[in-house]
Amino acid sequence: SVKEADEIYVLDTGSMDNTVEELKKRGVIVSQKEINPWRFDVARNLSLDMVPNDADICVCIDLDEVLEVGWRKKLEKIWNIDINRLRYNYNWSLDDKNNPIVNFYIEKIHTRNNYKWIHPVHEVLKYTGNGTERFITTDDITVNHYPDNNKSRSNYLPLLELSVKESPNNDRNMHYLGREYMYYGKWNECIDTLIKHLNLKSSTWKDERCASMRFIARSYKSLGRVEESRMWYDKAINEAPYLRDSYVERGVLEYELDNYKEASKYLNDALNINSHEKTYINEIFSWDNTIYDMLSICMFYLNRIDESLFYIN
Repeated sequence: SVKEADEIYVLDTGSMDNTVEELKKRGVIVSQKEINPWRFDVARNLSLDMVPNDADICVCIDLDEVLEVGWRKKLEKIWNIDINRLRYNYNWSLDDKNNPIVNFYIEKIHTRNNYKWIHPVHEVLKYTGNGTERFITTDDITVNHYPDNNKSRSNYLPLLELSVKESPNNDRNMHYLGREYMYYGKWNECIDTLIKHLNLKSSTWKDERCASMRFIARSYKSLGRVEESRMWYDKAINEAPYLRDSYVERGVLEYELDNYKEASKYLNDALNINSHEKTYINEIFSWDNTIYDMLSICMFYLNRIDESLFYIN
């Protein structure tokens, strides 16, 4: 999918098969480097160093990502000399028919110079030039993500802990660390870390603040502390009332407690939101069949059979 580029560079950081030979056969310029201790930002900066300084535009993708055909011409059409960086369409998750499930913008197309990667994991590009960084956004260029779900991501937690140690006031990394603790079932660590996230001065993006509140609520729910869970879901709803996710999770909480009337209220509140914000924060269950499935069961137990059939259909 990158054949439209003038040159293709790959940094191989330790493959144990014939990846390097296969790439070289296809005309790819390959460098090999073992990075110990491992950091994603170091790897990305070494890969960027491979690209000549007189290149105009860099397009950074991983080997589990595929650019949709025709991206080069579209990029040339919209790029101009005043631009530093491009936001474009990213399908992080796709269904069996290749329809996007989770979609948001990413921004890994940039000028060759005045950029470096920062943070050990969940690394981002930092603009190092003079003046203001200038973005342009397009829906015409799309990257599809096909992850290897058998691949271990066990190094993410220690790398996130290192990220927060290095940049304790970085709200994004603090949020990611709290979320990672949740994934590992470290409920108290999750709660403590995400409360720190919410208290940071730079923590101003309501979508992410709402997600932190939801994750705190999930942790209290897993600890069996229902009232605290309700309280934090309500905080999440108040923080970002335009997002479905908090209403759905509050509805699920009541549903699991057999409070079908309360559950149906929150689930219907979620359905009243029709705008799907284009950020990585959105949950799949807020936009698939989940709400209708639960509402059909709620209506059944409330003896509202016609409404149950409506949601089933």
